[in-house]
Amino acid sequence: MKLNCDLGESFGAWTMGQDEEVMPYIDMANIACGFHASDPSIMVHTVHLALAHKVQIGAHPSYHDLVGFGRRSIPHSADEIRHILWYQVGALDGICRAEGGRVEYVKPHGALNNDMMKDEDTLRAVMEAVAVYQDGLPLMVPASVYAEEHRALADHVGIPLIFEAFADRAYDDNGRLVSRKEPGAVHEDPDAILSQAMTLASNGGVHSINGRWLDLRADSLCVHGDNVHALAATRSIRKALHRATTSA
Repeated sequence: MKLNCDLGESFGAWTMGQDEEVMPYIDMANIACGFHASDPSIMVHTVHLALAHKVQIGAHPSYHDLVGFGRRSIPHSADEIRHILWYQVGALDGICRAEGGRVEYVKPHGALNNDMMKDEDTLRAVMEAVAVYQDGLPLMVPASVYAEEHRALADHVGIPLIFEAFADRAYDDNGRLVSRKEPGAVHEDPDAILSQAMTLASNGGVHSINGRWLDLRADSLCVHGDNVHALAATRSIRKALHRATTSA
């Protein structure tokens, strides 16, 4: 089970997250591409960190929404979705190549991620954009009760999927993330984050916010970089996953 985190979300003189401290404990870094956060210098710095710690680099594209941090849904045509993904993935990929690395997967951010999980046309547009950009480039999507339908669509488009689950977010009864507008949507207690992470890793699922068991088979666990407890939670999860692996 790999551990991933959303990073590179600072902007200019404004700092978000604890990228330098978190990076040594993760396997995959989802790096913002300038539309919801980041700028060229922040992107270069984050790529440097990832390469130094041998962390896989993923592009983290979003709607063009710096003010709303990419968390506001903005209507787009299928062509527009393809275009904004190519623009952002290409920007990060260019920096990676200049620094001796490469983008190894794509993980949509915020409202774009939420919208594609609710609307098949949006999901298809995202998948097609990734497939056209680079043959065999994986798309990271949330694990859900609809995973087999998403896998079938990905097979049809011709891209591999990486399923992720969230250690620090609550799920509704349909296996989707509870809206951040709702109370209890984001886990703030590091112990609660660790408990959910290990339940996902060990049992292949999690209880919804209402207590319903959800089968969520994930390849990677995410802790959000903008969570104030990201560093403590990431350290704890890394240690617990290591113990579980060595004792198996």
